[in-house]
Amino acid sequence: MGLFAAAGRWYRRWRPEKTLGERGEALAARYLRRRGYRILGRHVRLPSGELDLVALDGKTIVFIEVKTRKSDQHGQPSEAVTPEKQRRLTRLAVTFLKRHRLHEHPARFDVIGITWPDGEKPCVEHFVNAFEAVGQSEFYS
Repeated sequence: MGLFAAAGRWYRRWRPEKTLGERGEALAARYLRRRGYRILGRHVRLPSGELDLVALDGKTIVFIEVKTRKSDQHGQPSEAVTPEKQRRLTRLAVTFLKRHRLHEHPARFDVIGITWPDGEKPCVEHFVNAFEAVGQSEFYS
């Protein structure tokens, strides 16, 4: 076992409790699995950013942005997926599809908004096909 693997195990064991965002992404992954999605990746790091979740729904590759908040006092969590964020997610998705030679497969973008007040049960909202790819022609270049 390498030094980095041992250090990673130690860090996961002793680091502080997961953040709200990490708990939300774990909940979103469980939610999707229960609905028949196959999770292909979590926290997928690419040179220009990170994809929260990548999943397979039938034959469709789904890029899922997860937004978790303690309350909806400042709007719904899903409202944080702005047009600029949609452009970034589109670029990341294109990079992912090209890197894995999957650009011939159908793809879509979903958003999962989670409101999770302290000590209460979380409320999960799943927006299927939440937005179209911005600069959609990039998917076919």
